[in-house]
Amino acid sequence: MKLTVVIVNYNVKYYVGQCIDSVRRALQGIDSEIIVVDNHSRDGSVEYLSRLEGVRLIESGHNLGFSKANNIAIRQSEAEYVLLLNPDTIVAEDSVKKMLYFADTHPKAGGIGVRMYNDWGTKARESRRGLPSPMTSFYKMVGLCRRMPLHPRYGKYYMGWLPWDAASRIEVVSGACFLIRRKALDEVGVLDEDYFMYGEDIDLSYRLLKGGWENWFVPADIIHYKGESTHKTSFEYVHVFYNAMLIFMRKHYSHLSRLVIWPLQVAVYFIAMLTLASAMWSMMKKSLGFARRYDKEFPMLILEGSDKMKQRCRAIAMRKGLNLIDDIRQAGQQVVIRVFDPSETPYADIISMMQQTANERVRLGLYHSDSDIIITQMEIYE
Repeated sequence: MKLTVVIVNYNVKYYVGQCIDSVRRALQGIDSEIIVVDNHSRDGSVEYLSRLEGVRLIESGHNLGFSKANNIAIRQSEAEYVLLLNPDTIVAEDSVKKMLYFADTHPKAGGIGVRMYNDWGTKARESRRGLPSPMTSFYKMVGLCRRMPLHPRYGKYYMGWLPWDAASRIEVVSGACFLIRRKALDEVGVLDEDYFMYGEDIDLSYRLLKGGWENWFVPADIIHYKGESTHKTSFEYVHVFYNAMLIFMRKHYSHLSRLVIWPLQVAVYFIAMLTLASAMWSMMKKSLGFARRYDKEFPMLILEGSDKMKQRCRAIAMRKGLNLIDDIRQAGQQVVIRVFDPSETPYADIISMMQQTANERVRLGLYHSDSDIIITQMEIYE
């Protein structure tokens, strides 16, 4: 078998269903399989996924975390390549073929990442990353990476000087879409299960490099909702994310002087506390009614599809109290959702059209006629 696609799901059944729909199209003509590991979801995911054809479902009785769940599927696979894919992604029809072609023609490529887009059509910086060495991490934490994103030293965390339209050597492949050569996995090992979530992609990328393999960025397109399955305002998120950073430093940089590592560890704890305090303050303001004006407003919809699609979406909009507009300029400063029907418009074309209106207030919505729902990053409208 050429390829195994592994998706770990936790309480995001509609997002993973949408992801699988895009993956099926991208796998046409490829000897492949899709394995979904459900991490003990409580939203009816197992029942939902068990009805999908062509999907091998593994049901976990516990939330094992991202690394362990992926490893279960990896060990059951015998394919030449394994593609780790987040459930909150949408894959363009030609993206998997582009990745596989590049891997086949570059035998030293152990890991391959792609050009990721946010749901408002801008390129995601984490598509290309450098290893978070002590100095690279320091430059990011003090803001030099943000101020000088194109600088080879200060901007190395996101490798911002690399072109977006050509394949490039990188150091870290994002776990949101990570193609791995089976031979490389056999040599360096599977994901480190010390990482519950976050950091495991950095760790595996580093081990691939140390094992003599190369990591590459390929301009193949996906949309990533950027953590829809996590709650970034929660204590659990802050704890897991920054703990992963500490695990990585202890594992790979413990040989360095304490004068180098100790300040970074203190900085990580300090930033984690600030992040948590800021999140709690935002939640408190919202609970007291001090949310930003546009947070209180319903988004407006622009329907991009056939008359039949528009009729069904109008019915959903009426039930949810959403306004329909014909032109983005009518929305002013309100959030607009451009709603497409992927049964009418290819995912690759949808990604391209979202690039044309790249704006954080113009977000992607997908209408699925089989379930009669509109999926956005902010909410699912049924």
